[in-house]
Amino acid sequence: MADATEWTDAQRFWLAHYPPNVAHHVSIPEVSLHGLVAQVVRAHPDHTALVYYGRRYSYEEFWREAGRFAEQLRSDGIRPGDRVALYLPNSPLYPIALFGILRAGAIAVQISPLYLGDDLVTLLRDSEPWAIVTLEILYPNLARSRAQYRVPRAYVARFRDFYPGFARPFVNRVLRRHGRSTDFPTDPEVVPWTTVRQRDGRSFADAVVDPATAVAVLQYTGGTTGTAKAAMLSHRNLIANVVQANTWNVRRRAGDEIILTAIPLFHIYGLTVGLLLGLTEGDTVVLQTQPNVPELLTLIRRYRPTQFPGVPALYSGLLRDPRTKQYNLRSIRFCLSGSAPLPGEVQKQFEALTGAALIEGYGLSETSPATHVNPVEGDRRAGSIGLPLPDTDEKIVDLETGTRELPIGEEGELAVRGPQVMLGYYRRPSETALVLQNGWFRTGDVARLDADGFAYIVDRIKDMINVGGMKVWPREVEEVLFQHPAVQEAAVVGAPDPDLGEVVKAYVVLKPGATATGADLTAFVRARLAHFKAPRSVEFLNALPRTGVQKVLRRVLRAPTAPAPASGPAPTRPD
Repeated sequence: MADATEWTDAQRFWLAHYPPNVAHHVSIPEVSLHGLVAQVVRAHPDHTALVYYGRRYSYEEFWREAGRFAEQLRSDGIRPGDRVALYLPNSPLYPIALFGILRAGAIAVQISPLYLGDDLVTLLRDSEPWAIVTLEILYPNLARSRAQYRVPRAYVARFRDFYPGFARPFVNRVLRRHGRSTDFPTDPEVVPWTTVRQRDGRSFADAVVDPATAVAVLQYTGGTTGTAKAAMLSHRNLIANVVQANTWNVRRRAGDEIILTAIPLFHIYGLTVGLLLGLTEGDTVVLQTQPNVPELLTLIRRYRPTQFPGVPALYSGLLRDPRTKQYNLRSIRFCLSGSAPLPGEVQKQFEALTGAALIEGYGLSETSPATHVNPVEGDRRAGSIGLPLPDTDEKIVDLETGTRELPIGEEGELAVRGPQVMLGYYRRPSETALVLQNGWFRTGDVARLDADGFAYIVDRIKDMINVGGMKVWPREVEEVLFQHPAVQEAAVVGAPDPDLGEVVKAYVVLKPGATATGADLTAFVRARLAHFKAPRSVEFLNALPRTGVQKVLRRVLRAPTAPAPASGPAPTRPD
């Protein structure tokens, strides 16, 4: 394939393998993200936008609440282009605050509520927000970070206020039982959310922005392989990905979907797939604060969701829980799996259980996030992340320079191009230049393409293990370990070795009641892969360290201080 400024459809050879009812190209509305949702509000003011444990918000009510916050921000001196951080778990406050920020013309900074201490300070220093939105149960983390970075203004809400009235008396009781302080802060920079709600919000004049150049969200990369950076996602980036994804999903019924969002909104996958895909088309979004299988089952029975975006660990958890068989999950028609590789057996079992299409996709913070998805109907290929979404181009380039395009079937770095690709990294022009070249984004993932354009991720470039000059990609070893009947989870990293530089080390979580030794697992891998790819040591854990969206934290596994081992078999070093 030639590397031209603009490719023709003849060069996009994968289009021949698109499902017949999926458009090759999409029309991206020339409007801001808040302008797009405002159109839905005008058309369907009484339709339910959000549901939170029984508390329902119509589109009109949700929009008025966002208008109140936008009005407060403007009154407090926040101007277009200023940064306002979101430090929140999933709750109605998240979309309300997000769209209040956007309607004021400001930029939303996504910060995980799991962050505290150095992690929190690092992101605050990097983004320098003028204000932050949080809950009283999270505010102590901000207070402890004040010496390193002080946000000028904090809008603080009580967590219980977003629950239905009958549940509020119990919320604080549960929070205190879990060691959370429910005391409301009185620091001078705190603006109580009750003050925000005193505003009218009906007649707020939304900021007018250029959707192609105005940053809507600063989305931090997961930080699983290094220092987190903020991807600058424009209004057009996010809208483009919404349109691309909704075009791809031929099962969706715009305005009639009920999307159960358990994945965190602070992550780009949750933000786009769990929230924006629905709100921009008049669907109903059911929010869960954090993934919990028993609670998920109750929510599914109560609200009958039609879409359930998730991660492999969540689908696997539902399959493992014996209570799942007592629930009817047949309302679910479509599930998109992202954030980590989807094991084929999990996909097969979940589809049999629900009748839904469980589709594996691929994306990154820098691409808003989706670039590839398997067809919802038709040709799905095991182990593949699928085909490029409409108006998304793909190629494989050499690992050394990133400038030489490789032929079909050869492994190299996946590069993508499309309207969903970020503007760049915030305040990091040199790092932006390394990954954005001539309109192409270098993903950092090693992949190959087949003759029909389906892409297959081999592994992260930074995760490659160099065993005496021989390359080992952790994913291929992990997939073999996953086939062992005793293995529930596995992660592979490189461990220092005086002779070979690095050797393969495996961290394994066994299935309940199962037994296996390190020697058993090493022999299992050696029977299926080259010997240098087999683990030289195996350590058993009760759980793998993961991010909030269930990505394995390899940097933690590679750290000198190992995670706490399981109480089962002792670590072994089979030679």
